[in-house]
Amino acid sequence: MQQSFLLRAVVQPGRVGRGLLVLMALAVLSVSAQSQPQVNVAAVQFKAVGSGFEMDGVVQPVKQSTVSAQASGRLVTLAVKAGDPVRAGQLLATIDDRETQTGVQRSRAQSAQAQAELRNAQANFDRTRELLAQGFVSRAAMDTADAQLKSAQAGRDQASAGEKQSGLSQGFTRVTAPFDAFVLQTLAESGDLAYPGKPLLTLYAPLPLRAVVQVPVSRSSQVQGSTAVEVQVRAADGSSQWVRPTQTSHLPTADAVSQTIEWRLELPASASKGLLPGQQVRVRFAAGQSQRLVIPAAAVLRRGELTAVYVVSGQGFALKAIRLGYEHGSQDVEVLAGLSDTDRVALDPVRAGLAGARSVGSASK
Repeated sequence: MQQSFLLRAVVQPGRVGRGLLVLMALAVLSVSAQSQPQVNVAAVQFKAVGSGFEMDGVVQPVKQSTVSAQASGRLVTLAVKAGDPVRAGQLLATIDDRETQTGVQRSRAQSAQAQAELRNAQANFDRTRELLAQGFVSRAAMDTADAQLKSAQAGRDQASAGEKQSGLSQGFTRVTAPFDAFVLQTLAESGDLAYPGKPLLTLYAPLPLRAVVQVPVSRSSQVQGSTAVEVQVRAADGSSQWVRPTQTSHLPTADAVSQTIEWRLELPASASKGLLPGQQVRVRFAAGQSQRLVIPAAAVLRRGELTAVYVVSGQGFALKAIRLGYEHGSQDVEVLAGLSDTDRVALDPVRAGLAGARSVGSASK
């Protein structure tokens, strides 16, 4: 009946174009119904993988310093900005030094006065000693001359120390870099009032770097018993690799609020290239091997908050939600819930979701 209707539609005048379109649509539907997408599958299996857990860490410089003012006065110049490289001893900022210059002049005058008093006391001591040898003065006069000489020497030493102190205060008005570094941030501007202890800028050395991770106290025993600690870093070409830190340490106390212990993992120089302070990295605490249920990473379908796989069901596939664990290498991923070792999953979840998709083989990894 349908065919006769289509034939009438084709032969009737004015309906030739519409009839041809209907025939073409039916042909396409017939071909699509006959073609069934073929999807390769893989068996879910238990596999010996490294046990332990992973956490997010943050890259920090081992050498980082907040440079503060050591003299009082107006900040005259700030010679660097955030991101600038600096060398050890390079001038970073200057503070108004008029007051310290006055102190230097005062201390120099005091030092010169003390030197003159010392010369006078020395001359008096020598004359008194000669007169005592000739019997013209008493022993008490000699003792007095000796006391005056020692007092003048002490005054000279005190004035010399004051001159050094004023010189140091004058030097504090010129803020310099303590080591080769980069400027992380500036904490003051030209014209601000500086005083001893006021932060001016923060510096960090580009190398060495370390990864810092906050480990919950509940997992501290697992960390202590781990056989290896590794940090995942990314190379310049985008690839990632796991490297072992050159040194591992942790703080002896836990944070009272977060109940975590800070672990510090110093990274080798070869792995630190390309890393930046504040960058997030992955830290893995390994503790031997254990049997885990794994599937190929290519079989996982992620849509928003849904994580699922297409499982072979009869002649087709059924979508099943799963809960994943850690990745093991670049191909396998651990399954915590949702599958058993008797299941088979589609290696192409997008194609498996098409109507009429059929499984091909039962390849296992």
